Amino acid sequence: MEVLNTTELLAIPGLPLLAALVVGLFGWALKETLSHLITSGAVILSALLSIHIFTQVLAGASFEGNFWTWMIAGDFIVPVGMLIDRLTVIMMITVTIVSACVHIYTIGYMHGDPGYARFFSYISAFTFSMLVLVMGNNFFTLFFGWEAVGLFSYLLIGFWYKRESANHAAMKAFIVNRVGDFGFAVGILAVWYYFGSVEYTTVFAKVPELVANNVSLHFMDWEISAITFICLALFIGAMGKSGQVPLHVWLPDSMEGPTPISALIHAATMVTAGVFMVARLSPMFEFSEVALAAVVLVGAVTAWMCATIGLVQNDIKRVIAYSTCSQLGYMFVACGVSAYSAGIFHLMTHAYFKALLFLAAGSVIHAVMAQQDIRKMGQLRKYMPITYITMFLAALALSGVPPFAGFFSKDLIIEATMMREFTEYGWVGTFATFALLTGVFMTAFYTFRMFFLTFHNSDRVDAQTKAHLHESPKVITIPLVVLAIGAVFSGMWGVMYLDIANPEIAKGFFGSSLFVLDAHNPLMKLAEHGEHGMFHFLGTMPFWLAIGGIALAYVMYFRETAWPAKIAASVPWLYKFLLNKWYWDEFYDKTIVAPARCLGTYLWKSGDLKVIDKGIIHGGIIDTIVAGAARMRAIQTGMVFHYAFAMVIGVFGFLTYLLLQG
Repeated sequence: MEVLNTTELLAIPGLPLLAALVVGLFGWALKETLSHLITSGAVILSALLSIHIFTQVLAGASFEGNFWTWMIAGDFIVPVGMLIDRLTVIMMITVTIVSACVHIYTIGYMHGDPGYARFFSYISAFTFSMLVLVMGNNFFTLFFGWEAVGLFSYLLIGFWYKRESANHAAMKAFIVNRVGDFGFAVGILAVWYYFGSVEYTTVFAKVPELVANNVSLHFMDWEISAITFICLALFIGAMGKSGQVPLHVWLPDSMEGPTPISALIHAATMVTAGVFMVARLSPMFEFSEVALAAVVLVGAVTAWMCATIGLVQNDIKRVIAYSTCSQLGYMFVACGVSAYSAGIFHLMTHAYFKALLFLAAGSVIHAVMAQQDIRKMGQLRKYMPITYITMFLAALALSGVPPFAGFFSKDLIIEATMMREFTEYGWVGTFATFALLTGVFMTAFYTFRMFFLTFHNSDRVDAQTKAHLHESPKVITIPLVVLAIGAVFSGMWGVMYLDIANPEIAKGFFGSSLFVLDAHNPLMKLAEHGEHGMFHFLGTMPFWLAIGGIALAYVMYFRETAWPAKIAASVPWLYKFLLNKWYWDEFYDKTIVAPARCLGTYLWKSGDLKVIDKGIIHGGIIDTIVAGAARMRAIQTGMVFHYAFAMVIGVFGFLTYLLLQG
């Protein structure tokens, strides 16, 4: 078997890191042109190298090994290495291609911004972090990349730091992710405790033995299987990073950052880390039905709930953001029903059409002078034909209309969910099927609601904005066209060329990079019921649900435009409930934020002010020290004869003590 070139592998994450350091440290002295040439060139070269590695892996090459040891503490050894297999290369080409498109797009979008070089430095470092996350061969390399994408997401969401809303959104993202990352860290420590290693291959080889020995964790009267505890703890991290209920509240607020980073976070990097992690750890999750059921349940609830919220949102970027939360739910359901290949397939196709949706939305925002309310747009197709066509293609892909990319991956997930049977938690599969099917209808509806209100419907653009309307420059539209190719063809490419839907895991595209127990394999059962593909779409329920959602959006926002207001007025409580995002923010504010603030205020006033500043500490200990120091200070006169006299008295006292002691 051919072994991949290590220099080439190290260059893939190394180039974006080097570019980020150069532009970050010396951006103040560089012109805009040099800043984007260095960073964009590095990421484009990284993408080309990733494609080259991808072709080699398809031909049978692979790599697994350590480069150096990060730390040693007794038996605790943390190496730095890479595991390059078919799962890794799919993530590598997805991350680098989308990131390259975002870098090029940013040249036009951020032109003239005072933080131009800083932004390019951040997004290059963000790309480096995600590449480390997916290319590592152990849990601590995974953790390093995991935390690094969290750090750079904080910096990018709060990039316009003079805006209070941006600072608030960045802090919210950082804090919510810390909650999830605590569980993630506990899971990694538990891995080392039970397996004595943090390297994937070593841990995976020991999992069957741990399960066979029924190793359990005991706490008071509570008992849980060790493998279940580890998987659930790790999944809590995935919930935070990938915006799953109840840790989803930061993801829509991340829209406060510039549009390019919204595309990068939501499409190919940070939020997909959780899905990748569950797929990578399939040799562990497969041995815990409890953990798999939890993944399905959380994913299904998120997919359905966030779709309902997207129905009424009016901010163009927030509509797409809630769509991201929902689609990530689909991916987690796929992993939970053991259709990991379907989940990663949807991750790949979703990256192209979701990045396209965000960048097209950014093109619209750029044209309408930073306006983001779709109720104040309309008829933009006349002014922005390229943006119009590319967003239309992305909307069809997201809705799951064949032959666009989203149909193949989303339909595969739904069909796999229908096939998966949980022995103890059968209701979870039933609920997931319901949530995903209804989610298809809602996704198609809110996507085309946004599309019709933006590009069709009546012209609601004010005169000042209309004078500014124009198609975006080529540096913005070219990335849109490139991503549109992915939105149209990546699904067919995955099914027909890569054979991702192959039910025989060992023979399918992913091969040994994924692990599925035969008793769990839903794709095998799906194959027994008929072939999945674009030629049977007329008989699938998701197809007709998607068509129904588009048709309803067409009627309500193109033909009978008075209907939406009448429906909202007939059920105001429901409309307000969805518009306020199920009141999740208000719930957290009342149950966590407000009590924490009250406790902090109480400790400040009662502790700092009364006890420390004016109480026993300040009035007792501190005042005594100050008074003693004042007395000692009086002795320090600066006169030599005073010091000589003190020395004589000291010697006399010391000799007297010695004489008395005999």
